[in-house]
Amino acid sequence: MSENLIIFNAKVVTPLGFSARKGKEISRLHVIENGTVEVTDGIITYVGENRGEERDGFYHRYWHYNARGKCLLPGFVDSHTHFVFGGERAEEFSWRLKGESYMSIMQRGGGIASTVKATRELNFIKMRTKAESFLRKMSTMGVTTVEGKSGYGLDRETELLQLKVMRSLNNDEHKRVDIVSTFLGAHALPPEYAGESDAYIDFLIDKMLPLVRENELAECCDVFCEQGVFSIAQSRRLLAAAKEQGFLLKLHADEIVSLGGAELAAELKALSADHLLHASDAGIRAMADAGVVATLLPLTAFALKEPYARGRDMIDAGCAVALATDLNPGSCFSGSIPLTFALACIYMGFTIEETITALTLNGAAALNRADRIGSIEVGKQGDFVVLDSADYNILPYYIGMNCVNTTIKRGVLYPVV
Repeated sequence: MSENLIIFNAKVVTPLGFSARKGKEISRLHVIENGTVEVTDGIITYVGENRGEERDGFYHRYWHYNARGKCLLPGFVDSHTHFVFGGERAEEFSWRLKGESYMSIMQRGGGIASTVKATRELNFIKMRTKAESFLRKMSTMGVTTVEGKSGYGLDRETELLQLKVMRSLNNDEHKRVDIVSTFLGAHALPPEYAGESDAYIDFLIDKMLPLVRENELAECCDVFCEQGVFSIAQSRRLLAAAKEQGFLLKLHADEIVSLGGAELAAELKALSADHLLHASDAGIRAMADAGVVATLLPLTAFALKEPYARGRDMIDAGCAVALATDLNPGSCFSGSIPLTFALACIYMGFTIEETITALTLNGAAALNRADRIGSIEVGKQGDFVVLDSADYNILPYYIGMNCVNTTIKRGVLYPVV
C-alpha cells in the first residue's frame, strides 16, 4: 500500500548516500530546518525547502501533512531480529539473574532448544499472529524495515514454516513494516543430530538451502559461528555453499569468545557480521577492508550483563557500523529502539548522529537495501519517522521511552500519539 503525501514544516534530519557510511561519514547528517518532502506512489520525489504549503488535508492529488516543526527522520531499520517463534523463556531469565550463563542454560536443555520445542508445536496461524503482534509494536517505535531469521525449527517443516510466515506478512497489502528474511538453520544443533554437527551441516547444504532458494523464502543465510555451536570450518563450509546458491551471507560472530568469526565474515565478503562482543583487532580491520557491516546489538549485551561490542573502535577503524535490537525469546526479549539509542550513546561511546545513521542507512546496508531505504533522498521509499520534538537529541535523552509521534510507510501515515 502506498500514498501520495507532502510533508511540510518539517525539520528534515537524514544521512545521505546509497551505501553504508564509514568512519567520519557516519556522523554527518543533512539537516533542513524548514523542509518539505514529497512522496508519489510511495517513492520520494522531492526533498528541499518549503514550497508554500500551508494546510493539512487532501488536495491536488496529495495528502498534506503539517509536521509543525517536528523532526522528520528516515524510518528505522532493525537489521537483526528473531521475531518469529513460539513460547517464551521468562523462567530462564530468572536463572540468569541468579548467575547462570547463557551457554550453561543451553547445555541443560534450555536456550534455543526450549524455543525449538515450542515453535515446532505452532501452526501457521498461531505463528503468524504472534509475529504480527511484534511488527505492530516495532512500527510504533518507528521501524519501517526489519530483518527476520528462522532458526527455531531446526527441521525441514518448521524452518520452512517460519520463512513462509515472514513471506505472508511481507506480502500483506496493509503491512507497516517490510521484512527481509534470513535462513538461520544453523542456529543450534537439533536433538535429532546430537553429536553429529557435520552431518547436520550436510543436511542444511544438501536439502535445506536448495528448498529455501527454490521457493524464494530467504535472501540471506546466517550461521551461529561460536565455540560449542558451529566451528569456523563448519561455518565456512555452509556459507560457501550458500553463496554458491545465490544467498547473501550473515554471521553471528564472536559473541561469546573471540573465535575468528569477524575474520571469516571478511574472508567470505559477508553482508554483515553481528554481535562481535569479542571481535579481535585483526577481525575489525579485516571487516573494514572487506566492507562488511558490523551490526552491533547492545540490548543483548545489556540483558546478558556482558561487555558491549567495541563500536567506537570499529568506527575509528573505518568499519560501517549498524545497530539492531536482536529481539528474540532468550538472550534479548526486547525490540526497544529507544533503549538501543540510549545504550549506544551512554555506554558504547556513539554520538547521537552516529546512532541515527547506524539505525537507518547502515542498517539498510546490512540488508542490501541502502539503494532504496535508510535516508531521505529522491528515489528512495517514503519511509519516515516523525518525532515528538524539534530536537533529535531527544532520542537518547528520553531514556527507554518512545518519542515517535508518527511512523510513515510508503507515504501512509500511522500516528502513534
